[in-house]
Amino acid sequence: MAAFFESLKKNFADVPVDGEGKIATSDFLEAAESLTTLFDVLGSAAFKPVKSDMLGNVKKIRDRQLAAPAQSETLQDLAQNEIKEKKGTATEGMLWLNRGLDFTAQALRQNLNNSSQELAESFRGAYGNTLKPHHSFIVKPIFSAAMSATPYRKDFYAKLGDDQAKIDAELAKLLDALEKQVSILKEFLPTLGSKYKA
Repeated sequence: MAAFFESLKKNFADVPVDGEGKIATSDFLEAAESLTTLFDVLGSAAFKPVKSDMLGNVKKIRDRQLAAPAQSETLQDLAQNEIKEKKGTATEGMLWLNRGLDFTAQALRQNLNNSSQELAESFRGAYGNTLKPHHSFIVKPIFSAAMSATPYRKDFYAKLGDDQAKIDAELAKLLDALEKQVSILKEFLPTLGSKYKA
């Protein structure tokens, strides 16, 4: 059984992306919220800031969606309409949420593809590639502490479920969808202005 994946309220694999690559806002935000429960599985208090940062960015996007639902059905529509109004809170939240999701996806993909690698190494490598260049000297130590506090690989995977083959398959399915959506947003956000470059 892959208990963790069954507990997700929404999986990135179930987020609708239309033919133009537009991502459904509500489903994406639910999937992002669900994915942050992974930081609880990692089990260290050091991951609390990572989780709370991601959830804070989800809230910024959802607040905008609630304020202008008709213009916010997809993430792209939401951001374009917000920028037209000379605002940017939700769009900036989207940029940072996407960076956090990219970090999580890269760490898990690296770990899935290297069965002998410990989580700390996978997360450190992903942090260097994604969030670290954008973090201030005040934030970097908080995230570095989280990387060092990751559990042993075997303990982490045991918490995800008891059938390793099923866990690997479910994780790969989630990551395929997540990576696709992250890369769509990485291409889209800079079209709104250089400050939204991933």
